[in-house]
Amino acid sequence: MHSDGRELLLEVQGLTTVFRTEEGTTTAVDGIDFYIQRGETLGIVGESGSGKSVTALSLMRLLQSPPAHIEQGKVLLYPQAATPVDLLQLSEPEMRRRRGNELSMIFQEPMTSLNPVLRCGEQVAEVFRLHRGMPKAAARAAVMDIFRKVRLPEPERIYSAFPHQISGGQKQRVMIAMALACHPALLIADEPTTALDVSVQKSILELINELRQELGTSVLFITHDLGVIAEIADRVLVMHQGKIVEQGRVADIFHRPQHPYTQGLLACRPPLHYKMRRLPVVADFLQMQTDANEEDFATHIARLRIPAAETQARIAELQQQQPLLQVTDLKTWFPARKTWLGSTTEYIKAVDGVSFEVYPGETLGLVGESGCGKTTLGRTILRLTEATAGQISFDEQDLLCLSEKALQPLRREMQIIFQDPYASLNPRATIGRAIVEPMQVHRIGENDRERRDRALELLATVGLEAKHYDRYPHEFSGGQRQRICIARALALNPRFVVCDEAVSALDVSVQAQVLNLLMELREKHQLTYIFISHDLSVVKLMSDRMMVMNAGKIVEYGQAEAIYSNPQSDYTRRLIAAIPGTF
Repeated sequence: MHSDGRELLLEVQGLTTVFRTEEGTTTAVDGIDFYIQRGETLGIVGESGSGKSVTALSLMRLLQSPPAHIEQGKVLLYPQAATPVDLLQLSEPEMRRRRGNELSMIFQEPMTSLNPVLRCGEQVAEVFRLHRGMPKAAARAAVMDIFRKVRLPEPERIYSAFPHQISGGQKQRVMIAMALACHPALLIADEPTTALDVSVQKSILELINELRQELGTSVLFITHDLGVIAEIADRVLVMHQGKIVEQGRVADIFHRPQHPYTQGLLACRPPLHYKMRRLPVVADFLQMQTDANEEDFATHIARLRIPAAETQARIAELQQQQPLLQVTDLKTWFPARKTWLGSTTEYIKAVDGVSFEVYPGETLGLVGESGCGKTTLGRTILRLTEATAGQISFDEQDLLCLSEKALQPLRREMQIIFQDPYASLNPRATIGRAIVEPMQVHRIGENDRERRDRALELLATVGLEAKHYDRYPHEFSGGQRQRICIARALALNPRFVVCDEAVSALDVSVQAQVLNLLMELREKHQLTYIFISHDLSVVKLMSDRMMVMNAGKIVEYGQAEAIYSNPQSDYTRRLIAAIPGTF
Protein backbone atom coordinates (compact mmCIF):
# COMPACT_ATOMS: atom_id res chain seq x y z
CA MET A 1 0.00 0.00 0.00
CA HIS A 2 1.30 3.46 -0.90
CA SER A 3 1.58 6.50 1.35
CA ASP A 4 -1.82 7.91 0.28
CA GLY A 5 -3.56 4.64 1.20
CA ARG A 6 -4.10 3.26 -2.31
CA GLU A 7 -2.83 -0.18 -3.24
CA LEU A 8 0.17 -0.55 -5.50
CA LEU A 9 -0.47 -2.28 -8.81
CA LEU A 10 2.84 -1.84 -10.65
CA GLU A 11 6.27 -0.65 -9.56
CA VAL A 12 9.14 0.06 -11.95
CA GLN A 13 12.66 0.16 -10.49
CA GLY A 14 15.72 1.34 -12.42
CA LEU A 15 14.39 0.32 -15.86
CA THR A 16 17.06 0.72 -18.56
CA THR A 17 16.39 -0.24 -22.19
CA VAL A 18 19.04 0.09 -24.91
CA PHE A 19 19.18 -0.48 -28.66
CA ARG A 20 22.41 -2.02 -30.00
CA THR A 21 23.07 -1.52 -33.71
CA GLU A 22 26.10 -1.39 -35.99
CA GLU A 23 26.19 2.37 -35.41
CA GLY A 24 26.50 1.96 -31.63
CA THR A 25 24.35 1.71 -28.50
CA THR A 26 21.43 4.08 -27.85
CA THR A 27 19.92 4.29 -24.37
CA ALA A 28 16.19 4.82 -24.96
CA VAL A 29 15.09 4.44 -21.31
CA ASP A 30 17.68 5.45 -18.73
CA GLY A 31 17.19 4.07 -15.20
CA ILE A 32 13.63 5.28 -14.53
CA ASP A 33 11.54 4.64 -11.39
CA PHE A 34 7.77 5.06 -11.03
CA TYR A 35 4.68 3.34 -9.67
CA ILE A 36 1.00 2.95 -10.59
CA GLN A 37 -1.73 2.52 -8.00
CA ARG A 38 -4.96 0.56 -8.38
CA GLY A 39 -7.70 2.56 -10.07
CA GLU A 40 -5.55 5.57 -11.02
CA THR A 41 -4.51 7.02 -14.36
CA LEU A 42 -0.81 7.83 -14.68
CA GLY A 43 0.24 9.95 -17.64
CA ILE A 44 3.62 9.88 -19.37
CA VAL A 45 4.30 12.92 -21.52
CA GLY A 46 7.21 13.90 -23.76
CA GLU A 47 8.28 14.47 -27.36
CA SER A 48 8.91 11.74 -29.94
CA GLY A 49 12.16 10.01 -28.99
CA SER A 50 11.81 10.79 -25.27
CA GLY A 51 11.39 7.10 -24.39
CA LYS A 52 7.63 6.98 -23.67
CA SER A 53 6.64 4.19 -26.06
CA VAL A 54 9.81 2.18 -25.37
CA THR A 55 8.89 2.30 -21.66
CA ALA A 56 5.42 0.88 -22.43
CA LEU A 57 6.77 -1.82 -24.75
CA SER A 58 9.39 -2.74 -22.12
CA LEU A 59 6.63 -3.26 -19.52
CA MET A 60 4.73 -5.48 -21.98
CA ARG A 61 7.96 -7.18 -23.16
CA LEU A 62 7.02 -6.51 -26.77
CA LEU A 63 10.34 -5.08 -27.95
CA GLN A 64 12.16 -6.92 -30.70
CA SER A 65 15.42 -8.38 -29.46
CA PRO A 66 17.87 -7.72 -31.06
CA PRO A 67 18.33 -4.75 -31.38
CA ALA A 68 16.38 -3.89 -28.21
CA HIS A 69 17.65 -5.12 -24.87
CA ILE A 70 16.35 -4.48 -21.34
CA GLU A 71 19.68 -4.01 -19.64
CA GLN A 72 18.56 -3.73 -16.04
CA GLY A 73 15.68 -2.99 -13.72
CA LYS A 74 12.54 -4.58 -12.29
CA VAL A 75 8.87 -4.36 -13.30
CA LEU A 76 6.93 -5.60 -10.28
CA LEU A 77 3.25 -6.49 -10.77
CA TYR A 78 1.25 -6.75 -7.53
CA PRO A 79 -1.63 -9.24 -8.01
CA GLN A 80 -4.33 -8.99 -5.33
CA ALA A 81 -3.57 -11.15 -2.26
CA ALA A 82 -0.40 -12.50 -3.85
CA THR A 83 3.32 -11.82 -3.80
CA PRO A 84 4.65 -9.39 -6.44
CA VAL A 85 5.88 -10.82 -9.73
CA ASP A 86 8.82 -9.39 -11.72
CA LEU A 87 7.51 -9.36 -15.30
CA LEU A 88 11.06 -9.19 -16.68
CA GLN A 89 11.88 -12.58 -15.15
CA LEU A 90 8.87 -14.50 -16.51
CA SER A 91 9.18 -17.04 -19.32
CA GLU A 92 7.65 -16.01 -22.65
CA PRO A 93 4.66 -18.46 -22.34
CA GLU A 94 3.90 -17.13 -18.84
CA MET A 95 4.21 -13.50 -20.04
CA ARG A 96 1.91 -14.26 -22.97
CA ARG A 97 -0.69 -15.58 -20.53
CA ARG A 98 -0.58 -12.36 -18.51
CA ARG A 99 -0.87 -10.12 -21.58
CA GLY A 100 -4.57 -9.51 -22.17
CA ASN A 101 -5.52 -11.04 -18.84
CA GLU A 102 -3.68 -8.74 -16.41
CA LEU A 103 -2.20 -6.03 -18.62
CA SER A 104 -3.11 -4.98 -22.15
CA MET A 105 -2.27 -2.21 -24.58
CA ILE A 106 -3.95 0.17 -27.06
CA PHE A 107 -1.61 1.36 -29.81
CA GLN A 108 -1.44 4.75 -31.54
CA GLU A 109 -2.49 3.70 -35.04
CA PRO A 110 -5.50 1.34 -35.01
CA MET A 111 -5.31 0.68 -38.75
CA THR A 112 -1.90 -0.96 -38.39
CA SER A 113 -2.89 -2.69 -35.13
CA LEU A 114 -5.95 -4.40 -36.60
CA ASN A 115 -5.59 -7.23 -39.12
CA PRO A 116 -6.94 -5.81 -42.42
CA VAL A 117 -8.14 -9.20 -43.72
CA LEU A 118 -10.12 -10.21 -40.61
CA ARG A 119 -13.51 -8.83 -39.61
CA CYS A 120 -13.44 -6.54 -36.55
CA GLY A 121 -15.68 -8.74 -34.43
CA GLU A 122 -13.64 -11.87 -35.15
CA GLN A 123 -10.47 -10.15 -33.95
CA VAL A 124 -12.06 -9.28 -30.59
CA ALA A 125 -13.73 -12.72 -30.31
CA GLU A 126 -10.28 -14.29 -30.62
CA VAL A 127 -9.33 -12.69 -27.27
CA PHE A 128 -12.28 -14.35 -25.52
CA ARG A 129 -11.55 -17.74 -27.11
CA LEU A 130 -7.82 -17.57 -26.33
CA HIS A 131 -7.93 -16.24 -22.75
CA ARG A 132 -11.37 -17.41 -21.59
CA GLY A 133 -11.77 -20.61 -23.62
CA MET A 134 -15.24 -19.54 -24.82
CA PRO A 135 -17.01 -21.40 -27.63
CA LYS A 136 -17.76 -19.43 -30.81
CA ALA A 137 -21.36 -18.42 -29.94
CA ALA A 138 -20.48 -17.28 -26.40
CA ALA A 139 -17.49 -15.32 -27.71
CA ARG A 140 -19.71 -13.54 -30.24
CA ALA A 141 -22.21 -12.60 -27.50
CA ALA A 142 -19.35 -11.30 -25.33
CA VAL A 143 -18.07 -9.17 -28.24
CA MET A 144 -21.54 -7.68 -28.77
CA ASP A 145 -21.67 -6.82 -25.08
CA ILE A 146 -18.31 -5.08 -25.01
CA PHE A 147 -19.02 -3.28 -28.33
CA ARG A 148 -22.09 -1.78 -26.65
CA LYS A 149 -19.98 -0.93 -23.59
CA VAL A 150 -17.50 1.08 -25.69
CA ARG A 151 -20.50 2.76 -27.39
CA LEU A 152 -19.91 1.50 -30.92
CA PRO A 153 -22.93 2.27 -33.13
CA GLU A 154 -24.56 -0.71 -34.87
CA PRO A 155 -22.50 -3.44 -33.14
CA GLU A 156 -23.83 -6.10 -35.55
CA ARG A 157 -22.59 -4.16 -38.59
CA ILE A 158 -19.19 -3.41 -37.04
CA TYR A 159 -18.77 -7.06 -35.99
CA SER A 160 -18.98 -8.04 -39.68
CA ALA A 161 -17.04 -5.02 -41.03
CA PHE A 162 -13.39 -5.02 -42.06
CA PRO A 163 -11.19 -2.31 -40.49
CA HIS A 164 -11.11 -0.19 -43.69
CA GLN A 165 -14.92 0.00 -43.66
CA ILE A 166 -15.20 1.94 -40.36
CA SER A 167 -13.97 5.39 -39.25
CA GLY A 168 -10.78 6.13 -37.30
CA GLY A 169 -12.70 6.76 -34.08
CA GLN A 170 -14.63 3.49 -34.48
CA LYS A 171 -11.39 1.56 -35.14
CA GLN A 172 -9.95 2.98 -31.92
CA ARG A 173 -13.08 1.86 -30.01
CA VAL A 174 -12.63 -1.66 -31.42
CA MET A 175 -9.04 -1.58 -30.12
CA ILE A 176 -10.27 -0.43 -26.69
CA ALA A 177 -12.86 -3.24 -26.68
CA MET A 178 -10.12 -5.75 -27.52
CA ALA A 179 -7.81 -4.41 -24.81
CA LEU A 180 -10.51 -4.42 -22.11
CA ALA A 181 -12.14 -7.74 -23.11
CA CYS A 182 -10.65 -9.68 -20.17
CA HIS A 183 -10.87 -6.82 -17.65
CA PRO A 184 -7.10 -6.35 -17.22
CA ALA A 185 -5.76 -4.72 -14.07
CA LEU A 186 -3.63 -2.34 -16.16
CA LEU A 187 -4.44 -0.74 -19.53
CA ILE A 188 -1.51 0.90 -21.35
CA ALA A 189 -2.73 3.48 -23.88
CA ASP A 190 0.09 4.60 -26.21
CA GLU A 191 -0.94 7.83 -28.00
CA PRO A 192 -4.47 6.45 -28.61
CA THR A 193 -5.96 9.80 -29.73
CA THR A 194 -3.10 11.48 -31.64
CA ALA A 195 -4.51 10.95 -35.14
CA LEU A 196 -8.12 11.78 -34.18
CA ASP A 197 -10.25 14.94 -34.40
CA VAL A 198 -10.54 16.94 -31.17
CA SER A 199 -14.22 15.97 -30.83
CA VAL A 200 -13.55 12.25 -31.43
CA GLN A 201 -10.50 12.52 -29.14
CA LYS A 202 -12.69 13.97 -26.39
CA SER A 203 -15.20 11.12 -26.68
CA ILE A 204 -12.38 8.51 -26.54
CA LEU A 205 -10.88 10.15 -23.43
CA GLU A 206 -14.29 10.21 -21.74
CA LEU A 207 -14.84 6.55 -22.68
CA ILE A 208 -11.47 5.43 -21.22
CA ASN A 209 -12.23 7.37 -18.03
CA GLU A 210 -15.72 5.84 -17.66
CA LEU A 211 -14.46 2.30 -18.27
CA ARG A 212 -11.62 2.83 -15.77
CA GLN A 213 -14.17 3.74 -13.09
CA GLU A 214 -16.60 0.98 -14.05
CA LEU A 215 -14.03 -1.83 -14.29
CA GLY A 216 -11.55 -0.57 -11.67
CA THR A 217 -8.74 -0.71 -14.26
CA SER A 218 -5.58 1.35 -13.82
CA VAL A 219 -4.43 3.28 -16.91
CA LEU A 220 -0.93 4.21 -18.09
CA PHE A 221 -1.68 6.95 -20.66
CA ILE A 222 1.13 8.02 -23.00
CA THR A 223 0.97 11.21 -25.08
CA HIS A 224 3.04 14.16 -26.31
CA ASP A 225 0.28 16.63 -25.33
CA LEU A 226 -0.02 17.91 -21.77
CA GLY A 227 -3.49 19.19 -22.67
CA VAL A 228 -4.70 15.61 -23.17
CA ILE A 229 -3.06 14.60 -19.88
CA ALA A 230 -5.07 17.34 -18.12
CA GLU A 231 -8.28 15.69 -19.33
CA ILE A 232 -7.57 12.17 -18.10
CA ALA A 233 -4.65 11.70 -15.67
CA ASP A 234 -4.32 11.88 -11.89
CA ARG A 235 -0.52 12.07 -11.89
CA VAL A 236 2.00 12.69 -14.68
CA LEU A 237 5.62 11.84 -15.46
CA VAL A 238 7.52 14.10 -17.89
CA MET A 239 10.16 12.22 -19.93
CA HIS A 240 13.07 13.73 -21.84
CA GLN A 241 15.93 11.80 -23.47
CA GLY A 242 15.04 8.59 -21.63
CA LYS A 243 14.85 10.14 -18.15
CA ILE A 244 11.99 11.33 -15.94
CA VAL A 245 12.69 15.06 -15.48
CA GLU A 246 9.55 15.93 -13.48
CA GLN A 247 6.59 14.18 -11.91
CA GLY A 248 3.64 15.04 -9.73
CA ARG A 249 -0.08 15.64 -9.66
CA VAL A 250 -1.46 17.04 -12.91
CA ALA A 251 -2.70 20.33 -11.39
CA ASP A 252 0.73 21.01 -9.85
CA ILE A 253 2.59 20.30 -13.09
CA PHE A 254 0.15 22.49 -15.05
CA HIS A 255 0.23 25.49 -12.75
CA ARG A 256 3.76 25.25 -11.34
CA PRO A 257 6.05 23.46 -13.81
CA GLN A 258 9.57 23.33 -12.36
CA HIS A 259 11.71 21.92 -15.15
CA PRO A 260 12.42 24.08 -18.26
CA TYR A 261 11.46 21.13 -20.50
CA THR A 262 7.99 20.90 -18.90
CA GLN A 263 7.59 24.68 -19.20
CA GLY A 264 8.43 24.39 -22.90
CA LEU A 265 5.93 21.57 -23.50
CA LEU A 266 3.20 23.66 -21.88
CA ALA A 267 4.12 26.86 -23.68
CA CYS A 268 4.30 25.39 -27.19
CA ARG A 269 0.59 24.55 -27.20
CA PRO A 270 -1.32 27.31 -29.08
CA PRO A 271 -2.98 29.61 -26.51
CA LEU A 272 -6.73 30.10 -26.69
CA HIS A 273 -7.20 33.60 -25.26
CA TYR A 274 -4.64 35.64 -27.22
CA LYS A 275 -2.52 35.58 -30.41
CA MET A 276 1.28 35.29 -30.52
CA ARG A 277 3.97 36.47 -32.95
CA ARG A 278 5.53 33.03 -32.65
CA LEU A 279 5.00 30.04 -30.38
CA PRO A 280 7.65 29.37 -27.73
CA VAL A 281 9.46 26.09 -28.37
CA VAL A 282 11.07 23.62 -25.99
CA ALA A 283 14.57 24.78 -27.00
CA ASP A 284 13.79 28.30 -25.72
CA PHE A 285 13.24 26.95 -22.22
CA LEU A 286 16.12 24.47 -22.25
CA GLN A 287 18.44 27.39 -22.98
CA MET A 288 17.21 29.16 -19.86
CA GLN A 289 18.86 28.38 -16.55
CA THR A 290 17.47 25.23 -15.02
CA ASP A 291 16.40 27.17 -11.93
CA ALA A 292 14.19 29.52 -13.98
CA ASN A 293 11.41 30.85 -11.75
CA GLU A 294 7.77 31.53 -12.50
CA GLU A 295 8.43 35.19 -13.49
CA ASP A 296 10.85 34.05 -16.24
CA PHE A 297 8.24 31.68 -17.61
CA ALA A 298 5.50 34.33 -17.63
CA THR A 299 7.75 37.10 -18.95
CA HIS A 300 8.91 34.99 -21.88
CA ILE A 301 5.28 34.34 -22.91
CA ALA A 302 4.21 37.97 -22.41
CA ARG A 303 6.90 39.26 -24.80
CA LEU A 304 5.44 37.17 -27.64
CA ARG A 305 1.81 38.28 -27.29
CA ILE A 306 0.14 40.41 -29.98
CA PRO A 307 -2.11 43.23 -28.68
CA ALA A 308 -5.75 42.86 -29.80
CA ALA A 309 -5.69 46.34 -31.42
CA GLU A 310 -2.77 45.28 -33.65
CA THR A 311 -4.71 42.21 -34.83
CA GLN A 312 -7.77 44.35 -35.67
CA ALA A 313 -5.65 46.87 -37.58
CA ARG A 314 -4.00 44.11 -39.63
CA ILE A 315 -7.36 42.62 -40.70
CA ALA A 316 -8.73 46.06 -41.64
CA GLU A 317 -5.62 46.72 -43.77
CA LEU A 318 -5.87 43.34 -45.53
CA GLN A 319 -9.51 43.91 -46.44
CA GLN A 320 -8.76 47.20 -48.21
CA GLN A 321 -7.20 45.18 -51.05
CA GLN A 322 -8.79 43.39 -53.98
CA PRO A 323 -9.37 39.71 -53.02
CA LEU A 324 -6.79 37.28 -54.43
CA LEU A 325 -9.30 34.38 -54.33
CA GLN A 326 -13.08 34.54 -54.59
CA VAL A 327 -15.23 31.40 -54.28
CA THR A 328 -18.92 31.67 -55.16
CA ASP A 329 -21.59 29.02 -54.50
CA LEU A 330 -19.05 26.21 -54.97
CA LYS A 331 -20.38 22.64 -55.02
CA THR A 332 -18.44 19.38 -55.19
CA TRP A 333 -20.74 16.36 -55.20
CA PHE A 334 -19.81 12.70 -55.57
CA PRO A 335 -22.20 9.99 -56.84
CA ALA A 336 -23.39 7.80 -53.95
CA ARG A 337 -26.03 5.66 -55.64
CA LYS A 338 -26.85 4.86 -59.27
CA THR A 339 -29.66 3.09 -61.07
CA TRP A 340 -28.96 -0.01 -63.13
CA LEU A 341 -28.98 2.25 -66.19
CA GLY A 342 -26.11 4.29 -64.72
CA SER A 343 -27.92 7.53 -63.80
CA THR A 344 -27.10 8.95 -60.36
CA THR A 345 -29.98 9.07 -57.86
CA GLU A 346 -28.09 10.14 -54.74
CA TYR A 347 -25.00 12.31 -54.06
CA ILE A 348 -22.50 12.84 -51.27
CA LYS A 349 -22.46 16.64 -51.01
CA ALA A 350 -18.86 17.10 -49.82
CA VAL A 351 -18.92 20.84 -50.62
CA ASP A 352 -22.41 22.28 -50.83
CA GLY A 353 -22.82 25.93 -51.85
CA VAL A 354 -19.74 27.53 -50.26
CA SER A 355 -18.84 31.22 -50.81
CA PHE A 356 -15.93 33.27 -49.39
CA GLU A 357 -12.94 35.41 -50.36
CA VAL A 358 -9.25 35.51 -49.36
CA TYR A 359 -7.17 38.70 -49.43
CA PRO A 360 -3.47 38.92 -50.42
CA GLY A 361 -1.24 38.20 -47.39
CA GLU A 362 -4.16 36.83 -45.33
CA THR A 363 -4.42 33.47 -43.61
CA LEU A 364 -7.98 32.15 -43.78
CA GLY A 365 -8.51 29.26 -41.38
CA LEU A 366 -10.83 26.37 -42.23
CA VAL A 367 -11.83 24.18 -39.30
CA GLY A 368 -14.16 21.22 -38.86
CA GLU A 369 -14.30 17.52 -38.07
CA SER A 370 -13.17 14.73 -40.41
CA GLY A 371 -15.69 14.29 -43.21
CA CYS A 372 -16.99 17.87 -43.08
CA GLY A 373 -15.56 18.67 -46.55
CA LYS A 374 -12.44 20.72 -45.63
CA THR A 375 -9.93 18.74 -47.70
CA THR A 376 -12.32 18.42 -50.67
CA LEU A 377 -12.79 22.21 -50.63
CA GLY A 378 -9.01 22.80 -50.63
CA ARG A 379 -8.45 20.32 -53.46
CA THR A 380 -11.37 21.75 -55.49
CA ILE A 381 -9.93 25.28 -55.26
CA LEU A 382 -6.65 23.95 -56.74
CA ARG A 383 -8.52 21.95 -59.42
CA LEU A 384 -7.11 18.69 -58.01
CA THR A 385 -10.76 17.63 -57.59
CA GLU A 386 -13.28 18.81 -60.17
CA ALA A 387 -16.15 21.01 -59.00
CA THR A 388 -19.79 20.21 -59.75
CA ALA A 389 -20.89 23.86 -59.92
CA GLY A 390 -19.94 27.36 -58.82
CA GLN A 391 -17.12 29.80 -59.51
CA ILE A 392 -13.48 30.02 -58.35
CA SER A 393 -11.80 33.30 -59.25
CA PHE A 394 -8.03 33.54 -58.65
CA ASP A 395 -6.44 36.87 -59.47
CA GLU A 396 -9.63 37.68 -61.44
CA GLN A 397 -9.42 34.53 -63.60
CA ASP A 398 -12.18 31.92 -63.36
CA LEU A 399 -10.31 28.67 -62.77
CA LEU A 400 -13.27 26.46 -63.62
CA CYS A 401 -13.44 27.89 -67.18
CA LEU A 402 -9.76 27.21 -67.95
CA SER A 403 -8.51 24.14 -69.80
CA GLU A 404 -5.76 22.10 -68.15
CA LYS A 405 -3.21 23.68 -70.51
CA ALA A 406 -4.40 27.22 -69.75
CA LEU A 407 -4.32 26.38 -66.04
CA GLN A 408 -0.62 25.40 -66.04
CA PRO A 409 0.81 28.92 -65.54
CA LEU A 410 -1.46 29.37 -62.51
CA ARG A 411 -0.30 26.05 -61.02
CA ARG A 412 2.97 27.83 -60.19
CA GLU A 413 1.03 30.43 -58.22
CA MET A 414 -1.02 27.93 -56.16
CA GLN A 415 0.54 25.15 -54.09
CA ILE A 416 -0.50 22.67 -51.40
CA ILE A 417 1.17 21.17 -48.33
CA PHE A 418 -0.41 17.80 -47.48
CA GLN A 419 -1.13 16.26 -44.08
CA ASP A 420 1.15 13.24 -44.36
CA PRO A 421 4.64 14.31 -45.46
CA TYR A 422 5.86 10.71 -45.82
CA ALA A 423 3.03 9.75 -48.19
CA SER A 424 3.51 12.90 -50.29
CA LEU A 425 7.24 12.31 -50.89
CA ASN A 426 8.53 9.64 -53.29
CA PRO A 427 10.46 7.20 -51.02
CA ARG A 428 12.79 6.33 -53.93
CA ALA A 429 13.75 9.94 -54.72
CA THR A 430 16.20 12.07 -52.74
CA ILE A 431 14.75 15.20 -51.18
CA GLY A 432 16.93 17.28 -53.50
CA ARG A 433 15.22 15.70 -56.50
CA ALA A 434 11.79 16.19 -54.87
CA ILE A 435 12.44 19.95 -54.63
CA VAL A 436 14.11 20.34 -58.04
CA GLU A 437 11.49 18.35 -60.00
CA PRO A 438 8.69 21.00 -59.94
CA MET A 439 11.24 23.61 -61.06
CA GLN A 440 12.13 21.40 -64.05
CA VAL A 441 8.46 20.86 -64.95
CA HIS A 442 7.72 24.60 -64.87
CA ARG A 443 11.08 25.57 -66.46
CA ILE A 444 12.29 27.64 -63.52
CA GLY A 445 16.06 28.26 -63.64
CA GLU A 446 18.41 28.26 -66.62
CA ASN A 447 20.02 24.89 -65.87
CA ASP A 448 20.27 22.09 -63.28
CA ARG A 449 23.09 23.87 -61.42
CA GLU A 450 20.90 26.92 -60.89
CA ARG A 451 17.99 24.74 -59.73
CA ARG A 452 20.23 22.87 -57.30
CA ASP A 453 21.41 26.18 -55.83
CA ARG A 454 17.79 27.26 -55.45
CA ALA A 455 16.94 23.94 -53.73
CA LEU A 456 19.86 24.35 -51.28
CA GLU A 457 18.67 27.89 -50.54
CA LEU A 458 15.14 26.55 -49.85
CA LEU A 459 16.51 23.85 -47.50
CA ALA A 460 18.30 26.58 -45.54
CA THR A 461 15.08 28.64 -45.49
CA VAL A 462 13.16 25.80 -43.79
CA GLY A 463 15.94 25.07 -41.29
CA LEU A 464 17.64 22.11 -42.98
CA GLU A 465 21.23 21.76 -44.22
CA ALA A 466 22.96 21.32 -47.58
CA LYS A 467 24.15 17.84 -46.53
CA HIS A 468 20.48 16.72 -46.49
CA TYR A 469 20.12 17.27 -50.26
CA ASP A 470 21.11 13.70 -51.25
CA ARG A 471 19.27 11.89 -48.45
CA TYR A 472 15.99 9.96 -48.75
CA PRO A 473 12.68 10.69 -46.92
CA HIS A 474 13.01 7.73 -44.51
CA GLU A 475 16.18 9.29 -43.08
CA PHE A 476 14.25 12.23 -41.60
CA SER A 477 11.88 12.75 -38.67
CA GLY A 478 8.23 13.69 -39.24
CA GLY A 479 8.90 17.36 -38.55
CA GLN A 480 11.86 17.43 -40.94
CA ARG A 481 9.80 15.73 -43.67
CA GLN A 482 7.13 18.39 -43.32
CA ARG A 483 9.82 21.08 -43.69
CA ILE A 484 10.93 19.35 -46.92
CA CYS A 485 7.34 19.48 -48.21
CA ILE A 486 7.19 23.20 -47.36
CA ALA A 487 10.47 23.76 -49.25
CA ARG A 488 9.02 21.91 -52.26
CA ALA A 489 5.84 24.04 -52.15
CA LEU A 490 7.97 27.21 -52.14
CA ALA A 491 10.15 26.06 -55.08
CA LEU A 492 7.82 27.69 -57.63
CA ASN A 493 7.56 31.03 -55.75
CA PRO A 494 3.79 30.67 -55.19
CA ARG A 495 1.54 33.44 -53.95
CA PHE A 496 -1.14 31.15 -52.50
CA VAL A 497 -0.69 27.96 -50.45
CA VAL A 498 -3.29 25.52 -49.10
CA CYS A 499 -2.00 23.94 -45.87
CA ASP A 500 -4.13 20.79 -45.52
CA GLU A 501 -3.76 19.48 -41.95
CA ALA A 502 -0.04 20.30 -42.35
CA VAL A 503 0.77 19.88 -38.62
CA SER A 504 -1.87 17.44 -37.34
CA ALA A 505 0.46 14.41 -37.42
CA LEU A 506 3.24 16.15 -35.44
CA ASP A 507 4.17 16.37 -31.76
CA VAL A 508 3.04 19.61 -30.11
CA SER A 509 6.68 20.75 -29.82
CA VAL A 510 7.50 19.97 -33.49
CA GLN A 511 4.11 21.41 -34.47
CA ALA A 512 5.11 24.69 -32.81
CA GLN A 513 8.35 24.82 -34.85
CA VAL A 514 6.50 24.19 -38.15
CA LEU A 515 3.78 26.75 -37.32
CA ASN A 516 6.49 29.32 -36.54
CA LEU A 517 8.15 28.53 -39.87
CA LEU A 518 4.87 28.99 -41.77
CA MET A 519 4.30 32.36 -40.05
CA GLU A 520 7.87 33.52 -40.85
CA LEU A 521 7.51 32.48 -44.51
CA ARG A 522 4.17 34.29 -44.76
CA GLU A 523 5.84 37.56 -43.71
CA LYS A 524 9.04 37.02 -45.73
CA HIS A 525 7.40 35.97 -49.03
CA GLN A 526 4.01 37.74 -48.66
CA LEU A 527 2.21 34.39 -48.89
CA THR A 528 -1.54 33.91 -48.71
CA TYR A 529 -2.74 30.76 -46.91
CA ILE A 530 -5.87 28.71 -46.51
CA PHE A 531 -5.01 26.83 -43.33
CA ILE A 532 -7.07 23.66 -42.87
CA SER A 533 -7.19 21.80 -39.55
CA HIS A 534 -9.55 19.95 -37.23
CA ASP A 535 -7.88 21.72 -34.25
CA LEU A 536 -9.53 25.06 -33.57
CA SER A 537 -6.69 26.26 -31.29
CA VAL A 538 -4.12 25.85 -34.12
CA VAL A 539 -6.43 27.54 -36.67
CA LYS A 540 -7.06 30.44 -34.26
CA LEU A 541 -3.30 31.00 -33.80
CA MET A 542 -2.56 31.04 -37.54
CA SER A 543 -5.63 32.80 -38.94
CA ASP A 544 -6.78 36.36 -39.47
CA ARG A 545 -10.28 35.13 -40.27
CA MET A 546 -11.73 31.63 -40.06
CA MET A 547 -14.54 29.50 -41.43
CA VAL A 548 -16.16 26.65 -39.54
CA MET A 549 -17.37 23.86 -41.83
CA ASN A 550 -19.89 21.11 -41.15
CA ALA A 551 -21.54 18.66 -43.59
CA GLY A 552 -20.24 20.52 -46.65
CA LYS A 553 -21.50 23.95 -45.57
CA ILE A 554 -19.92 26.96 -43.85
CA VAL A 555 -21.72 27.34 -40.51
CA GLU A 556 -19.67 30.29 -39.24
CA TYR A 557 -17.38 32.82 -40.94
CA GLY A 558 -15.58 35.85 -39.51
CA GLN A 559 -12.61 37.11 -37.50
CA ALA A 560 -10.85 34.28 -35.65
CA GLU A 561 -10.87 36.07 -32.29
CA ALA A 562 -14.57 36.93 -32.56
CA ILE A 563 -15.59 33.38 -33.46
CA TYR A 564 -13.65 31.93 -30.53
CA SER A 565 -14.85 34.47 -27.95
CA ASN A 566 -18.48 34.55 -29.15
CA PRO A 567 -19.37 31.48 -31.27
CA GLN A 568 -22.78 31.72 -32.92
CA SER A 569 -23.40 28.05 -33.80
CA ASP A 570 -23.77 25.04 -31.50
CA TYR A 571 -21.32 23.15 -33.72
CA THR A 572 -18.56 25.74 -33.13
CA ARG A 573 -19.27 25.70 -29.39
CA ARG A 574 -18.82 21.90 -29.39
CA LEU A 575 -15.48 22.21 -31.24
CA ILE A 576 -14.24 24.76 -28.69
CA ALA A 577 -15.40 22.62 -25.76
CA ALA A 578 -13.51 19.63 -27.21
CA ILE A 579 -10.11 21.39 -27.14
CA PRO A 580 -8.11 19.46 -24.50
CA GLY A 581 -6.33 21.02 -21.57
CA THR A 582 -8.54 23.98 -20.71
CA PHE A 583 -7.57 23.16 -17.14
